[in-house]
Amino acid sequence: MDDYRSADIPPRLRAMLTFLEKMTLHPEQLSPADVDAARKDGCQPDEIRDAIYICAAFNAIDRIADTMGFRLQDDKALRKSAMRLWTHGYLL
Repeated sequence: MDDYRSADIPPRLRAMLTFLEKMTLHPEQLSPADVDAARKDGCQPDEIRDAIYICAAFNAIDRIADTMGFRLQDDKALRKSAMRLWTHGYLL
């Protein structure tokens, strides 16, 4: 999916992604009206709450990684990590 705005996805998902994009890029502009818009398109309050928690956690992790200068894995390392997760899950 290159752009959720033009992708063939349910309106409910598009509404949630619109909300999360604003939360990520322009949090100072987020208001109860944004929650109302997501609810109008079918997002349930518990889904919105869960999405907010997950988005906030990922945003914090991403900003910390950027601040600390973490390097992205190359394709080989990404495949290896994905295979390990696929096979063993998050168990160490």
